Amino acid sequence: MNNRLIYILVGLIVVLLGGVMFAKSKGWLGAPTGISVMAEPVAYARIAEKVSASGKVQPVTEVKLAADVSGEITELFVKEGDSVTKGQLLARIRPDAYQSAVAMQSAGVSQQQANLAQSRAALGQTEATAAQTRLTWERSQKLYEQKVIAQAEFEQSRAQYQASLKEVESARQRIRASEAGVSSANASLSESRTNLNRTTLYAPVAGIVSKLAVERGERVVGTGQMGGTEMLRIANLRAMEVRVNVNENDIVRVRLGDSVIIDVDAYATQNRKFKGIVTSIANSAKDATTLDAVTEFEVRILLLNESYRDLLAKSSHAAPFRPGMTASVDIITDRKDRALAVPLTAVTTRTPDQIAGRKPTPKDPTRPKTGTDDADAARAKEELKEIVFVVDNGEVKAVEVKTGISDFDHIEITSGLKEGQKVVSGPFRAVSKTLKPKDKVVVKTAEEIANELKGNGPPKEEGEGG
Repeated sequence: MNNRLIYILVGLIVVLLGGVMFAKSKGWLGAPTGISVMAEPVAYARIAEKVSASGKVQPVTEVKLAADVSGEITELFVKEGDSVTKGQLLARIRPDAYQSAVAMQSAGVSQQQANLAQSRAALGQTEATAAQTRLTWERSQKLYEQKVIAQAEFEQSRAQYQASLKEVESARQRIRASEAGVSSANASLSESRTNLNRTTLYAPVAGIVSKLAVERGERVVGTGQMGGTEMLRIANLRAMEVRVNVNENDIVRVRLGDSVIIDVDAYATQNRKFKGIVTSIANSAKDATTLDAVTEFEVRILLLNESYRDLLAKSSHAAPFRPGMTASVDIITDRKDRALAVPLTAVTTRTPDQIAGRKPTPKDPTRPKTGTDDADAARAKEELKEIVFVVDNGEVKAVEVKTGISDFDHIEITSGLKEGQKVVSGPFRAVSKTLKPKDKVVVKTAEEIANELKGNGPPKEEGEGG
């Protein structure tokens, strides 16, 4: 009887221990076991896909004024930052040489006009001589017909008449040459007067002197030689744009009219953001100026006045933005107000074998080799599938998904998930590398996982590298 009781008690203890161990393995007793992860539910969210870039603030309209003539600047009537009106006098270049040229060309015109007058007078004289020789020839012709004069005398009068006609034609040609000389002299005089007028520089448009590149007493070169010396710039600082360079991988998503959120460094302390709109997209890439040789395209973004109307009201004289200010932009290329989304960190890639939880398929020896590591890597990349890990009863399963647009936090799921499902969103190493289908997981907060990594809690074997 005693032996039988002992056997019963031993059996109960064995069963009890087995039950405890089974319960612990299922997480029914004690602390749950598994990889520590963070999880978030699949939910609808507003997603705005963006292309980020940085650049400089510049005026929409900026006129560069260069010297039309060479010389010394004798007077400057403006300084940088001054407001100017159209037609306002800006500067003067020493006019002495150009005044002398005008006087010289005026004298040349007078000389050519005198030559023309002499030519016209000579024409009148030769025409009178021609008329007289014509009468003499006509009389000689009648007398010759009447046998009064000899043939030699008749031919002499005819030759004199023909010579006088040639003299008339020569006189007329000299008049035409003199008229051309007068026209040429007048053209030279007009050019000299134009150059003299160019010694005074006037504002072609109204605006603000955004840049003054010269000083009084400085010598400048006119546009007749190369491009001329740039003297100053006039800009409308109340119509500004941001010019940014966008990478070739992103430029295909940018469209004219896209909305833009703009951060200008000068207003960063005020946490101020401005609105803009894409107005220009370059057709050709910019020349590479870095060793990386990154292909970029210039995009121009108009700063909308409505987003800084209060600043315009405060700054009646100085503009709120100045050329060259640094700005960063987020170009909104697509937007969905209700998209089924998961955290961006929840989406990763796995091979079909990894998704199915089986060992990798052995390489087919009959499959042709590419011969290059890059090509093999490209082929392997094509085999990768986008997945998320869905938490289900303390385990994860890999679910293949199709993705849409994304922002910096969330990505749209177009197929594969339903609202309310929990997906693993971290740690990064667990999602990207270590998690496998059917792995046991324990959902924790980011703070709890951070404490574990610091050694303040029980470490998890595959969650340490988050």
